[in-house]
Amino acid sequence: MQILPAIDLRGGKCVRLRQGDYAQETVFGDDPVAMALRWEAEGGDWLHLVDLDGAKAGKPVNVDVIRKIVKSLKIPCELGGGIRTEETVRQMLEEVGVQRVIIGTQALKQPEWFRGIVERFPNQVCLGLDARNSMVATEGWLDVSQTSALELAREYVGLPLAAVIYTNIANDGMMQGIDDGTLADFRALARMGLKVIASGGVTTLEDIRKLRDISLEEPNLVGAITGRAIYEGTVTVPEAVKIARSV
Repeated sequence: MQILPAIDLRGGKCVRLRQGDYAQETVFGDDPVAMALRWEAEGGDWLHLVDLDGAKAGKPVNVDVIRKIVKSLKIPCELGGGIRTEETVRQMLEEVGVQRVIIGTQALKQPEWFRGIVERFPNQVCLGLDARNSMVATEGWLDVSQTSALELAREYVGLPLAAVIYTNIANDGMMQGIDDGTLADFRALARMGLKVIASGGVTTLEDIRKLRDISLEEPNLVGAITGRAIYEGTVTVPEAVKIARSV
């Protein structure tokens, strides 16, 4: 199982939100490139980037910073936040140089378009499933739909998706750990044959152990994203990597 340290960008700075709420922001650093280099040096397998301004604006905003991060690192980067057109997908993958883009809102609102994008960019597009009470949230988590996350994922089984990144918003940035319902959702997604990256609520090394144990039974659980926990020190990247790789 891989560990993906997260950098959330807002106004060119490293921040974290609680439950995706823009009014509950903590700034963790003014230099995202230095932060990215730190997580790479500590053993992160991938860097998970979120353009929070982009999620609100509907198109990436922190493009210059993202480009600098990608150029500075040897490990691959994935990016979510405001990726809603083919032109943006192409720009991020081919010009900016991220290895994967994450699409959430358009996968719910324009399923045919999303299918076409995944087929045109095989293994470079992740389905971003952001859920509250297992229901899909979109538009930078500002709207909660009546579609269940598992139902939406099922529609895309068999496509050349890079991964499904499943985030329980209720847990995200709250430092409360991963609840059993979310762990059950991770298992269910993995059993569909989708590669799953766990996100939201990874707070302690015990959370990493729980995910690692699931990944040993369900090898399609391939990664875990950790954000606030590594900034506040309840998890360190080297320890998380060590547990993730242990059998």
